[in-house]
Amino acid sequence: MIGTVMQRRNRYKRRGAAPRPFFERVRAFIDWRALARRSALLALFGAGLGALAWGLNRPVTAVAIDGHFRRVTPVEVEKAVARYLPAGFMSANLDGIQRAVEALPWVDSVRVQRRWPNGLRVSVVEQQAVARWNGSGLLNARGELFLRHAVDAPPGLPLLGGPHGSAAEVAKVYLRTEPLMAAAGMRIADLGLDARGAWRMSLSNGLAVRLGRKHVERRMRRFIRTASRVVMPRLNEVAYVDMRYSNGFAIGWRAGAKPVTGGAPAPTSSPAPAASATPARASAGGARLAPAPSKHHVQKEA
Repeated sequence: MIGTVMQRRNRYKRRGAAPRPFFERVRAFIDWRALARRSALLALFGAGLGALAWGLNRPVTAVAIDGHFRRVTPVEVEKAVARYLPAGFMSANLDGIQRAVEALPWVDSVRVQRRWPNGLRVSVVEQQAVARWNGSGLLNARGELFLRHAVDAPPGLPLLGGPHGSAAEVAKVYLRTEPLMAAAGMRIADLGLDARGAWRMSLSNGLAVRLGRKHVERRMRRFIRTASRVVMPRLNEVAYVDMRYSNGFAIGWRAGAKPVTGGAPAPTSSPAPAASATPARASAGGARLAPAPSKHHVQKEA
C-alpha cells in the first residue's frame, strides 16, 4: 500500500523542462522586425548614393588650363590630361593627372580641381631657371636640377659646375652670394667646384677669383668688402685674385702691368704665366697693397 501511494505522488511530480534550442534563445533577445527595417533603410540609402554618384559621374567635356606659359604649351598639358578623361567627372584620377602634367619638361607644380558640372581646372606653374649646370643642365631657384639636357636655355644665365651630386651645394653658395655681388655692382658669370674640392669664380667683367677649399662664402664676402675695391680701378691689368690667405689676398697682374707695391717687387705666380702676384693685407678701412709680406703676416691656406 505504501508503494502504491509513492507511485501516485511521483506521477504528479513536475518533470524538468527540456533545454530550448539556440536559435529560439537568440530570437527572444533580437527584435527582428526592427532589424529588418534598419537593413532596408541602409540598402535604400546605399542605392541612393550609388544613383547619385552615377548621375554625377558624367563625361568630362571641359578642361580649363591656366598659368603663365613661356616654355610649356597648353597643348602639351591637354595631351597629358586626355587619357584620364574617360573615367568621368567624379571618378577622374586627380592625382594621376597631376603627376602626368608634372612629368612635362619645365613644369614646376600643378593643381587639379573639379569644376561643376562636367569640367576640370588644371593650374600650372613653370620652372624658373636661375643658372646653367655643367653646360647643358638647368637649376631652379631652390637649387634643384630640373633639366639635365636643355635644348634652348635662357640667355644670360650664369654657369655653375661641379662633380656629380654637388649641384645643390654649388647652387646654395651661388644663391647666397649673388645678391651681395649685385649690391656691389658685380655679377657672377661662372662658379664651380672641381674634383679636389677647390672653388673657382669668374665675374662678368672677366675677373677670375680663386677661393680654395675652405671658408668659401667668407672669402667671397671678403673679396666683395676689400679686394674688389683694389682691383676694379685697374681691372684690365688684373688676371686673377687669390683669396686663399688667412687675412688677405694676392693679385695676379697681367703681362706688362706694373704692380703697385710699397717696396719689394712682387714674385711671379706660376699658375698664371707671364703674370705677377702681389699679396695685400686686409684692414678695417678696406684693402691696401703692401710689400710682399712673409708667411707670418699673410698665410696662404687651402
